[in-house]
Amino acid sequence: MSAPATQRSTAQISVNSTVHEFDGPPHTNALDFLRGVGLTAAKEGCAEGECGACAIMVARPDADGTTRWTSINSCLLPAAALDGQEVITAEGLADGESVHPVQEEMAVRGGSQCGYCTPGFICSMAAEYYRPERADDAAAATGNSAADHHCGPNGFDIHSLSGNLCRCTGYRPIRDAAYALGQPETGDTIARRRQNPAPTSASTDIHRADTATGEPGRYRRPSTLAEALDILAAEPEALVVAGATDWGVEVNIKGARAKSMLAIDRLPELRGIRRTEDHIELGAAHTLSELERELAGSIPLLGKLIPQFASRLIRNAATIGGNLGTGSPIGDTPPALLALDAQLVLTSVQGSRVVDLAEYFTGYRQTVRAAGELITAIRIPLPLAPMTSFQKIAKRRFDDISSVAIGYAVSVEDGIVTKARIGLGGVAATPLRADATEALLEGSPWTLETVHGAAETLAAEGTPMDDHRASAKYRTAMLRSSLERFYAEQEAGR
Repeated sequence: MSAPATQRSTAQISVNSTVHEFDGPPHTNALDFLRGVGLTAAKEGCAEGECGACAIMVARPDADGTTRWTSINSCLLPAAALDGQEVITAEGLADGESVHPVQEEMAVRGGSQCGYCTPGFICSMAAEYYRPERADDAAAATGNSAADHHCGPNGFDIHSLSGNLCRCTGYRPIRDAAYALGQPETGDTIARRRQNPAPTSASTDIHRADTATGEPGRYRRPSTLAEALDILAAEPEALVVAGATDWGVEVNIKGARAKSMLAIDRLPELRGIRRTEDHIELGAAHTLSELERELAGSIPLLGKLIPQFASRLIRNAATIGGNLGTGSPIGDTPPALLALDAQLVLTSVQGSRVVDLAEYFTGYRQTVRAAGELITAIRIPLPLAPMTSFQKIAKRRFDDISSVAIGYAVSVEDGIVTKARIGLGGVAATPLRADATEALLEGSPWTLETVHGAAETLAAEGTPMDDHRASAKYRTAMLRSSLERFYAEQEAGR
């Protein structure tokens, strides 16, 4: 059932078809709220969105106007962000006395050992169980293609569990349970719910003292972009929150509190994908999972980047505008977007302006975005370069922070490089373009000799430093080898 939208004072949140009231404090995350009302299956493990013990399912709007059950980390999301929304926890999956098929398979195949992580796994598995495209993927999963795509014979994408950690190393029986699942039965009420629209975004205003500091705190979700810009013009110090995958960590780990939070993740003006003859425009509040699904490979470089970005749980909440808004030098989207010559649309009550991403970053977590401005869209110019790659160097293959990230977009005509764009992350105080390397490549023959020479130039780009992720020497070595790797990839693909 949908909970009614609220205008002031409290949030109404439907959890397992029962409406609960939440009235703050505003920094309270969804996990603490759920446990506070007696739903203790979801647990805090890492408090950083890396273990998935806190995973829940939320009804989110799909591109076709129906509902998509989406798994997210409840430890990062403000509880107020669920105002008017529908949530299912592990406790709400069973139908009366009958356990859910996901719960049944996890039990009979030994997928639960200590049990701490199990409810989170079950919520992530259930979201994938109800994924509308899974039946089509099952039909296409023949021969070795299923293994190549980490997709089981039933169409279950095992990467849907990439954000869930089992400390008992019980991954094989968990995978066995996932691959044993059939399709939802006709009478499945959760499956039927997908056919109706998801709840609309509620207009929320919760203002209450923070219990930890005694200082007042406020959470607001305006209903329109104009209203959000008015608030930001009056209170430029307000913290802009979208998926909260970055801010939630600050709250949990560092005890950060905001006097005023402005939620923009569901603003319709900041969502969607728009195409013109000159560019593809991505709504800043579109999540990375939504972009991956709706672009469907039409921007190949982003198609290579997004699966390497954190985990599915994080991508289900994190927005592309949010990743740029932090100004982090190790964000994964800037190197790829720099290679794509992306532009940002910055909007305030004074109007909108378009800024090249290459001119956006000015210092460590500093940008040209002025007080009162929001990133409302990202524009990718057309046509796209035919040769692209995204290389992420990290200690883990998935769900990790980059030591170095490189985005490539290169055009070659008649054996000559006509255009080269290379975006770098993790090698300076800001993401940057490899200008010297680009200049060397353009006009040169696309040969191994050219690449060897340009690789030495690339190794000198940026000002890498030593930190706990990698040494400066290692980062330099990765830059040098990355261009040669890119060349080898392109030649092998011919």
